[in-house]
Amino acid sequence: MKLTVIGCCGSGPGPDSPASCYLVEHKGFRLLLDLGNGAFGALQGVVDPGSLDAVFLSHLHADHCLDVAPLVVWHRYSGRSRRSLVPLYAPVGAERRLALAYDMDGDGLTDVFDFVPVGPGALRIGPFEVELARTAHPVECYAIRLTAGGRSLVYTGDTGPSDRVVELAHGADVLLAEAAHPDNAPEQPPGLHLTGRQAAQHAAAAGVGRLLLTHVPAWVDHIGQLFAASSVFSETELVQPGGVYEI
Repeated sequence: MKLTVIGCCGSGPGPDSPASCYLVEHKGFRLLLDLGNGAFGALQGVVDPGSLDAVFLSHLHADHCLDVAPLVVWHRYSGRSRRSLVPLYAPVGAERRLALAYDMDGDGLTDVFDFVPVGPGALRIGPFEVELARTAHPVECYAIRLTAGGRSLVYTGDTGPSDRVVELAHGADVLLAEAAHPDNAPEQPPGLHLTGRQAAQHAAAAGVGRLLLTHVPAWVDHIGQLFAASSVFSETELVQPGGVYEI
């Protein structure tokens, strides 16, 4: 299983990275996790958009889904689309939300996507065994566990401290965890995001092999987040746009 970071900036694109977007590949199958604003341009530098086999959206905040709109444009007008429909897994309501993001009239996108509503539990996407858990976030959001070839990757999506995320990540090889809140800031709103230290505490509690920190906003000290997390969980790395990780 291979993970490529397309974009990793939290809460929106930054000067050095698009918003959240991650490509996971196994045996030729390409699954895109989130497609936040600014990510579609960077994605084209990594893969042909027409080669995507499926898209999973953790939730419907703009920094995780807004660049679905230019993907629609590409499929409709580039003349290079080779697929009839792309399976798009997302919380209930995604079809309407994404249609409105694309066009103020909200015309449907079912000529491009086969929308598959998701909820907590298990399913299969291509070669991946998939488990989903609801996270602690103001809107419906799901952490995802992907297992293939005897290896497992868990992506938190957006979440505050969550026992459900810890349970989902139990024994995973890699935890790709958001760390949007700075550790040294005043008290943060509950049920929104993790600090670097909290992400590491989740990794330690779940007994994962490696922690990859992501979704750090441009205005937060990235190295400070890494330092805080590493003091709790030594096998921690801060992801970078374009980074490639073998799971």
